[in-house]
Amino acid sequence: MIKLVITDMDGTFLNSKGDFNRPLYQEVKQLMKENNVEFAPCTGKQCERIEAIFGEQDTTDLWILGDSATRIKRNGEYIYESLLPNELGHEILERLNEIATDYVIIACTPETAYVKESTPVELVDRVVRRSYHNVDYVKEYKDIKTDFVKITIYDPKQRSFATKEQLSSFFDKAYIVASEPAWIDISNKGVHKGTTVEELQKTLGVSKEETMVFGDGWNDIELMERASLSFAVRNACDPLKEAANYITRSNDEDGVLNTIKQLLTI
Repeated sequence: MIKLVITDMDGTFLNSKGDFNRPLYQEVKQLMKENNVEFAPCTGKQCERIEAIFGEQDTTDLWILGDSATRIKRNGEYIYESLLPNELGHEILERLNEIATDYVIIACTPETAYVKESTPVELVDRVVRRSYHNVDYVKEYKDIKTDFVKITIYDPKQRSFATKEQLSSFFDKAYIVASEPAWIDISNKGVHKGTTVEELQKTLGVSKEETMVFGDGWNDIELMERASLSFAVRNACDPLKEAANYITRSNDEDGVLNTIKQLLTI
């Protein structure tokens, strides 16, 4: 029996326009309620951005695994987080600056997502605000004194897989994943979608056999390991398709919602 549904957002639950089928979601939401199924977005997006996407009424009962699954938020309260130590975060930022100077770096703290004042407004509006609701500017990253929720790199030249390898000296200190050619996420050591889903499963008393997950990218591979019912959407990358137990419709065909509806009405 399914008790928990976890879905990635970009490229999985959200369509190519960054939205979802809201009437179908309301129908599936009611089905999940009737079947006592918990629903949880698991995403690189800031928790507050997920709240804005779904709207206030539809986030009341969500478990939000946001900020690259470094935090769990429920009804406005954070019930779990794992932070990247400040000193280590600055070491990584310094190394990134040595590798290239044309990245858009988003340094996320528990309060906000910081970008440098020199970041072009067009990129902030088009790229950063797509995933981050709370955004502030900083002259230099060294001015950030708190621990980091995560560090995210957007690379318009799509060198992320090569950049990740250039960060290899940090592999034993932090979790670093290139989710696609333009994006890298860096979080605390051993913290990724799989470990945070495991935290939620413990909280809810739900097993892998009672969990269903959906994803599309390299950063969803560990997520697939936390459920017996693991689905890659048709538009997913090949490694994710290999890691998943099943392949469902694409994100532009409402694959997540249609699959949940089908399985809950059997």
